[in-house]
Order: sequence, then structure tokens, then C-alpha cells
Amino acid sequence: MQEKSHLRTKFKELRKSIDTYRVSTLICKNIRNFDLYRNANNVMLFYPTKYEINLLSLLNDNKNFFFSRVYGMELQVCPYSKDVEFKKSAYNINEPCSNPVSAEILDLILVPALAVDKKGFRLGYGGGFYDRFLPQCKNGVTVVPICDEFILDNLPKDNFDFNVDFIISDVKRLTVK
Repeated sequence: MQEKSHLRTKFKELRKSIDTYRVSTLICKNIRNFDLYRNANNVMLFYPTKYEINLLSLLNDNKNFFFSRVYGMELQVCPYSKDVEFKKSAYNINEPCSNPVSAEILDLILVPALAVDKKGFRLGYGGGFYDRFLPQCKNGVTVVPICDEFILDNLPKDNFDFNVDFIISDVKRLTVK
């Protein structure tokens, strides 16, 4: 865990030097060119924090969008509409105020990460929320959108870590499963 903690600090600092707007624009373009995204109806996004990949321009696409909300130690799936209000959580993340729905309706889940390895194991923020949540998404394809510089050969992993199906960067797409 000490190694992961060190890596979290390192990547949080590194991403401050990235042109987030440029990288986010390229990643959104690559997501839109991804067949699984084009064919998906129900897509879960994450609300970006400072220096994080911003996928909010995807909300202009003709899809049903969802955002996560922390409830205790779990993530809930909450529908998005232009009328939905967002509130800052205890983790200082904007979360929707809509009523949660089943995770099983999701076709595509875009998962945040500080870094990811070529096997799809991600370095998250340390709470384990997505590692507990993703196994519930039986029908959903999982994708980490991330700056190409943050794709590593290997990351340390624990038994409970859940790897994603795809990585989409500003440069390319990798299939990992």
C-alpha cells in the first residue's frame, strides 16, 4: 500500500503539468469514435475534479448519461438530465441529486484513474469505490479515459483490484481483456 500511496502523490503532481483541456478534447474525440460508445445507450461518466480528464462535452451526445454518488462505502448510479442538481460531496466531488437506479442498466462505464497499466489495472484515489462497484456492472463495458503518459507497463495491485476492459487515451485505444 505504501507503493500505491507514493504513486498517487506522484501522479497527482504530474497531471498538474498536463494541458487538461487539450487532452480531454482528444480523449472525447477518441471515445466518440469508439464503436462500443456509439452503440451504447446508457453511459456512466465521472464528474471531473481539478486536473482530471473532463468528459462533460459528451453530455451533448444522444445518450442516457449517469453519474456516480457515494453512499456509505458504495457507489450509486444516478441519472443525469439538464434539470439535475449537483452538490459537493464529502470528497469535494460534484454528485447528482437524482434517485439512484440499478448498475445493471449501464452499457458503458467511464472510470477515473490517476494511472493505469496495460492490463487495465488502475491506480485510483485509494477508497476502493470503483473496485467494489464495477463487479456489479454485469452488462457494462469498462473504460479508463486517461492521458497516454499515464499508461504504464505494470502497477502494483491487490487481490480486490478490478481491471477494466479498455483504455482510451489522447493518442490511442487499448483492449486489455
